[in-house]
Amino acid sequence: MSNNTAMICIDQELCTGCRRCAEVCPVDAIEGNDREPQHVNTDKCVMCGQCVQVCKGYYPIYEDVPTPISKKYFDRGMLGDNKEPIFAAYNKGQIKKVKELLQNKELFKVVQCAPAVRVGLSEDFGMPLGTLSPRKMAAALRKLGFDKVYDTNFSADLTIMEEGSELIERVTKGGTLPMFTSCCPAWVKYLEQTYPELLGNLSSCKSPQQMAGSVFKTYGAKVNKVDPAKMLSVSVMPCTCKEFESEREEMKDSGYRDVDVVITTRELAHLIKDSGIDFKELEEEDFDDPLGLYTGAGTIFGVTGGVMEAALRTGYELITKKQIPSVDLSAVRGGEGFRTAEVQVGDLKLKVGIVSGLKNAAPVLESIKKGECDLHFIEFMTCPEGCVSGGGQPKLLLDEYKEEAYNNRKQGLYDHDSNLALRKSHENPSIKKIYSEFLGAPLGHKSHELLHTKYKSRKE
Repeated sequence: MSNNTAMICIDQELCTGCRRCAEVCPVDAIEGNDREPQHVNTDKCVMCGQCVQVCKGYYPIYEDVPTPISKKYFDRGMLGDNKEPIFAAYNKGQIKKVKELLQNKELFKVVQCAPAVRVGLSEDFGMPLGTLSPRKMAAALRKLGFDKVYDTNFSADLTIMEEGSELIERVTKGGTLPMFTSCCPAWVKYLEQTYPELLGNLSSCKSPQQMAGSVFKTYGAKVNKVDPAKMLSVSVMPCTCKEFESEREEMKDSGYRDVDVVITTRELAHLIKDSGIDFKELEEEDFDDPLGLYTGAGTIFGVTGGVMEAALRTGYELITKKQIPSVDLSAVRGGEGFRTAEVQVGDLKLKVGIVSGLKNAAPVLESIKKGECDLHFIEFMTCPEGCVSGGGQPKLLLDEYKEEAYNNRKQGLYDHDSNLALRKSHENPSIKKIYSEFLGAPLGHKSHELLHTKYKSRKE
């Protein structure tokens, strides 16, 4: 599948033309007339999947539809025994591919899960909205046949080491400011195609997903004594744009495709059900060391403001060499919109901004172009409440569930953070170990080679 292939689609037979999808699309990529089937402009689409979440046009049980439902399952990459209603707006899935690859005895199979998955997955098994279930999730992944169950939270900690160091270097040595976060692939694609003149502001760090993939097939291969050519690297994401990110041509610094295949939270739930695993009754298990150990800072990457808070916890201590007065930086927490905060870091008054919901990005970017923005660092997240509200999360069929679900998922991650013994990325012993044994120093030669990248204009 190339990057030009449509990953977000609208089924012309099921679309009623209500245009709910057009209302939530942050880049006006949904085109069509009222009460007529809509279509996706793939040049504009950033594959955030918010249209998938909001779509209400579903396959009718008692009406004739020209294409049989079994054919629709096949075309969408779904498993044939899916019991849930299917809707007009959908993302093309990879679940069948993962199911087949899990049967391959010659592959060494590793998996990573993003922070937001652990507060969404259990909803598809009838558990309360936002239930935190990381250790049941780890157990389920082992039962599915993965040899190593690692975690994107580990590489979120790794991202903070690199991104925090990059910010400090830019601030102290006169680099391009404000620096933008680069964790969200839909945001990165938007910047490439709409404001390429500001690509110099974007952090050169890969996202945690891609850092993990690069590390799994290099350091991880050495630790596990396996041939990276025989490794299968799967990621489970709350995001429908992560497959696009994994397929970018530059994402192969390990010498192989860093992440081989991506499935969403919803797809993992379907895979667990398909395998006959009783998720609710699973005994809890831990993630594998050393690439599954994480801090509270890695955990909060799944909420809006979380990347910023994690970066400030570590950045403060790297700059001042002193303990941060409080790890709970409530000034950067919040919901959809644009907010700013000032944090005193030693002699530096660090000015930061948080953009949650891509529709709020353009005014901020325009102010930067005009030279009217005096911020040092800005976090951008495409989805309205950050990754907890991602396009690949369990679908909320009734709008009144949305606020409760998003609030509960966010609170679940904050609770997880506050209950962990370690809450700062630089305190993670596995992070210290990977730098001492393999990477060297943040922003060093090896780190630059494996964990950083360059982005390019897509405006033409």
